[in-house]
Amino acid sequence: MALSALTAWQAFVDRAQLQPREKVLVTGGPGGVGVYAVQIARALGAEVTGTGGESGHELVTRLGAERYLDYTAGPVDQELSGFDVVLDAAGAGDDEALYRVLRPGGRMILLAAPPDADRASRHEVRATFFIVTPDGQELRHLASLVDKGGLEPAVGQTFPLSEGRTAFESANRPHPSGKTVLIVR
Repeated sequence: MALSALTAWQAFVDRAQLQPREKVLVTGGPGGVGVYAVQIARALGAEVTGTGGESGHELVTRLGAERYLDYTAGPVDQELSGFDVVLDAAGAGDDEALYRVLRPGGRMILLAAPPDADRASRHEVRATFFIVTPDGQELRHLASLVDKGGLEPAVGQTFPLSEGRTAFESANRPHPSGKTVLIVR
């Protein structure tokens, strides 16, 4: 949980400086980072929309998204617009459709690769790529949110450590929503 939740926290708090009542789109809502991003954005007072496969709808809306879009329905900009912040937790990368759903002045947070500065400029948005950094104070805060029931760890599947390769390869196949966890005994 620590790495995924910390990534979501740093994306919204440290990078996007998310404010209450802002509109947020989380791609990959049912994924490892996405499930925490939905909950954290909601806890910060945002109006949250998540995207993912059809099977993730129930989990993502239960965790706080007001709206959910199955990404197989077509490009997100055919259905959505006017977002203040887009967090690409799915790793779609520097996707033109994601820029088109942002309002001018919006913020794009990418986790897979750096943005195209020209594309961001054309859309009049701030696009940022970052890699999570260790932060004990933020981790303690996230742990307190879990302890108080404000942040729910979402485990999709577990594997014994001896099946680490299988767990890693499961990312390329349909799998349950949530984080894949290795059990160390």
